[in-house]
Amino acid sequence: MRIVVDSYAWIELFIGSSEGEKVRERMLEADRVFTPGIVLAEIARKYHREGVEREAIRERLRLIVETSEIIPIDEEVALESASCYEDLLSRADERGIGKPSLFDAIILATARMREAKVLTGDEHFRELPETLWLD
Repeated sequence: MRIVVDSYAWIELFIGSSEGEKVRERMLEADRVFTPGIVLAEIARKYHREGVEREAIRERLRLIVETSEIIPIDEEVALESASCYEDLLSRADERGIGKPSLFDAIILATARMREAKVLTGDEHFRELPETLWLD
């Protein structure tokens, strides 16, 4: 199986939670592991905002780069992201949850384009066929 690891999953892995353990197991079982490049920025922003030292942030980012294939945003990902955002927005409205982020759309686009599952616990992905849910 191919998986796309989103920010939620990476953060759980770094925390060392029970969900993080499931992330580690799924990654070890996967044929290929992808991370959209934008996830690196999202994780760096989160830890910077929390006051984590720059070198510690760099180490976490380095781990992501060493254990997954980083997928850049190119024109195909950008186009697919636009469609994915509309899909996620419609589902969020139906379920009465907050709007998805553009990050979410890029992650979903990456998964769809690579015929992969998104490894996540983010509510915006719940019940999507591309989701590999962390319980």
